[in-house]
Amino acid sequence: MIERARRLVRDKQGVLTRDLLRAPGGFGLGQVPQRLQPDATTTVVCGFCSIGCGLDVHFKHGQAVNLSPTTQYAVNLGMACPKGWEALTPLSAPDRATSPMLRDAGGRLRAVDWPTALDTFVSRMKGIQAKHGKESIAFISTGQIPMEEMALLGALGKFGMGLLHGDGNTRQCMATSVVAYKQAFGFDAPPYTYKDLEESDVIIFIGANPCIAHPILWERVCKNPHQPEIVVIDPRRTETAQAATRHLPLRPKSDLVLLYAVAHVLVRQGWIDQGFIDAHTSDFEAFCEHLKAFTPEVAAEQCGLSIADIEGLARTIHDGKRVSFWWTMGVNQSHEGVRTAQAIINLALMTGNIGRPGTGANSITGQCNAMGSRLFSNTTNLLGGHDFANPQHRDKVAGILGIDAACIPSKPSWAYDQIMEGILKGRIRGLWVIATNTAHSWINQADAHDILQRLDFLVVQDMYHSTETAAFADLVLPAAGWGEKEGVFINSERRLGVIKQVAKAPGQALSDFRIFRLIAEAWGCGDMFRKWESPEAVFRLLRACSAGMPCDIGGIDGYRMLDAKGGIQWPLPAGESVDAGSERRLFEDGRFYTDDGRARFVFEAPRPLPEPTSPAYPFTLLTGRGTSSQWHTQTRTSKSHVLRKLYPNVPYVELSPRDAADLGLRANAWVIVRSQRGQVRARAFVSHVVQPGQVFIPMHDAATNQLTFAAFDPYSRQPSYKACAVRIEPAPTVNS
Repeated sequence: MIERARRLVRDKQGVLTRDLLRAPGGFGLGQVPQRLQPDATTTVVCGFCSIGCGLDVHFKHGQAVNLSPTTQYAVNLGMACPKGWEALTPLSAPDRATSPMLRDAGGRLRAVDWPTALDTFVSRMKGIQAKHGKESIAFISTGQIPMEEMALLGALGKFGMGLLHGDGNTRQCMATSVVAYKQAFGFDAPPYTYKDLEESDVIIFIGANPCIAHPILWERVCKNPHQPEIVVIDPRRTETAQAATRHLPLRPKSDLVLLYAVAHVLVRQGWIDQGFIDAHTSDFEAFCEHLKAFTPEVAAEQCGLSIADIEGLARTIHDGKRVSFWWTMGVNQSHEGVRTAQAIINLALMTGNIGRPGTGANSITGQCNAMGSRLFSNTTNLLGGHDFANPQHRDKVAGILGIDAACIPSKPSWAYDQIMEGILKGRIRGLWVIATNTAHSWINQADAHDILQRLDFLVVQDMYHSTETAAFADLVLPAAGWGEKEGVFINSERRLGVIKQVAKAPGQALSDFRIFRLIAEAWGCGDMFRKWESPEAVFRLLRACSAGMPCDIGGIDGYRMLDAKGGIQWPLPAGESVDAGSERRLFEDGRFYTDDGRARFVFEAPRPLPEPTSPAYPFTLLTGRGTSSQWHTQTRTSKSHVLRKLYPNVPYVELSPRDAADLGLRANAWVIVRSQRGQVRARAFVSHVVQPGQVFIPMHDAATNQLTFAAFDPYSRQPSYKACAVRIEPAPTVNS
């Protein structure tokens, strides 16, 4: 089988065989697809965040030269954030990975050819399995690659290579919402459409800053003709809070108590939709009993708000005719994020604000294809939202894929943090990291670095050879990026949109899809994936897998249909039609995906912060998005000269004027922010944006996660990046 893989690669310059060059699907090398005219324009979905904007890529003499936002695309309506405008720039960065690289005996990464890389991957990984068992290898995937590549990786790893453990970096951003929706609605089903932002008369953002994190959504808010009441619940006076009609600056991680207190007032005042509750929900009486302890007086003391704030929010919800609730990482990245998300869902259910225009309990996703990862990556669930533990589901998927159902594991993978712990305990010895940057983004960075160094073999598959994680790799596999391959992303509102190959990948870089196919051949399981000949062929397999599930996409014929319709929201079962540019929400009939069709009220007593402040560490550290021109670990945005001009070029920490005065610090002074795990040197940015006793550092700098505390939600296993204890002290003078 390795010889078969060798024949697919001609030489170390990466010139592929004629068959591979002719293969459909944008595999990474060769010219831009011939169906595009030399000076054509084509529409693609942006590859940064989950909003899923349409971008028109313009060609001149057959080369993609620039782009502009698509005016008729239902998502962004001719708008783009700075990242979207610069989406092509990262493709030409000088630190692109252009050939496989293998660490030599002297510890240096050296360029090798693809046959050597494949031989090494297979021999080292199989050697680990032979010595330590099949479960001694794991993979960490991403929300940054198309769903067809995610599915192929998950199938190759789980069905072909016999791996049990593989998770995605969507665990860091969306796992909380996934579990919250599953437990409340019976399926991971964000119910909304972006149009709801324009149709609400009350919009409530909890732990969300769309002005910065999702600026196109804020533009949709600005198009709302109803003069909506906009409430922001956030410890910081964020850009969104400054633009809102009301800001509730609660204490960090007291949001669960606040939401229960608001529900308490709604019940006490009779401001609920009893008809909707009786017809469409369950467990409401138990929820009311739970709420008795959460009076406004109790919540005001714990949240640092006034009783009037809490009662006023309840009245605003009651007075609204179309109330929508929106949350993102401020809720998800918490030690009790699932229950907090469900407290938001409970407010929507008890007031009947779901299934109608301008309503909903709406989780805003992070990464461009996090929704695709949630449904089709074979990590937390079997393809198409199926259950690994359900034998009927395993038989169904196996029949569609033409494989033995015995190849499909009967239990799900460990979560990301459990894989990391497995490495620490010596149970995971080989790790394959695809399109994510664990050494930067994982919580408590010092521990993460120590863990990565304990591996017997680490493979990093990425666009760039310069990532913090690649620095630990034994083998680097060069991957094509967005714009250099084809596939489908699913955005926050469940819209499937097409990405296209508009540029050729550099050097020997290949699409992740083609790399997975080569590894399958080299591993000896290539026959299992004969049907997986192109991304669109895989899309058709996934379409079949989704049949009968809430995310059914059987009515989507293929890429041409998605392109012509301007994206399509799931579900669209076979036999149903959809208008171009349509926007559709879920639960309009009041039926949910539970066995009895009723939504569940889910609740639990709040838990204290895992790491409270102390005299030694008196400040609570908050982290989050810094500017709209930055993205996650800046692996791509840092490649743009334009984007770099739009954000600070040195680390900074926001602190209040009162705290700066107490510490004797002047604005722009260098300080040390220290936790029990590490320290960061940063400029002091003195501002009323943060409250006394709190500080804020953007998540994009690699040093930020030297401070964070590794706490996890017990249900979603999502890390709690948003609150840990730190202290601030003047930085020693550095001699030039």
